[in-house]
Amino acid sequence: MADMDDLREGVNFGLGQASQLDNFHIKGASNLGWGMKDRLSRIFNPKTGRSVMLAFDHGFIMGPTSGLERIDLNIVPLTEYADCLMCTRGILQSTIPANVNKPVCLRADAGTTILTELNRNVVIDIEDAIRFNVSAMAVMVAAGDGEMEAITISNLTRTADLGNRYGIPVMGVTAVGKQMARDSRYFSLASRVCAENGATIVKTYYCDGFEKVAASCPVPIVIAGGKKLPEKEALELCYNAINDGAAGVDMGRNVFQSEAPAAMIQAIHAVVHNNLTPDQGYEMFLDLSK
Repeated sequence: MADMDDLREGVNFGLGQASQLDNFHIKGASNLGWGMKDRLSRIFNPKTGRSVMLAFDHGFIMGPTSGLERIDLNIVPLTEYADCLMCTRGILQSTIPANVNKPVCLRADAGTTILTELNRNVVIDIEDAIRFNVSAMAVMVAAGDGEMEAITISNLTRTADLGNRYGIPVMGVTAVGKQMARDSRYFSLASRVCAENGATIVKTYYCDGFEKVAASCPVPIVIAGGKKLPEKEALELCYNAINDGAAGVDMGRNVFQSEAPAAMIQAIHAVVHNNLTPDQGYEMFLDLSK
């Protein structure tokens, strides 16, 4: 029991001042529980509301692709520059030191490789996400794929149910369906479907008209880097996406396949969080590459 000696009556109630807790810095999260908000705040910097995620989960379908041959040598040195790490449970457990102290977005579905038909995925056990103390779980959604659409949306919905139970956000990752074009109409639909089915974050691609994609999605969008681009073009992608409403970037190949990965992720971080222009970011990249 608290010591009753020198018990002082409260006097500083801030009368006449509006509550500072009415708005949360993450889109669509104001009504979430404390655990959800805490985990989201690890991913999205409270000062900027943005995030630079380092994606290196490619091996779960591609194996040891270029730049990911040795996670311990190629990726671990980059983790200090990322706001969040996106990887599989196998790599997290075997290769990422626990003392890097970075939030993790765990790839939470798996099932096929590039050797067969993609997207035939199932969801991993929620207990693994809890054991690994992850800040989010990522699940693929193949909107527009006649065979896999319902299965992948079901995976997302089931994961969101479990995430809500345990306070773990879920990121819906949009995979382009076979019959769909990579345009704002498709990405708006796919992103909105993810959010409507419980995703608290959406990962999708940048496109012409992206501002409509971001505006119509009630939760934060992070953009996928996609294929390897020349460094300046990748920085332009980040800059344009942020200015058109993205809350962050989830970059993989454009970082770990860069000629100077550490310089590249620092330049991306500066563009996303410090509002550097692509030219300024590229100049930073060149300086850090020396």
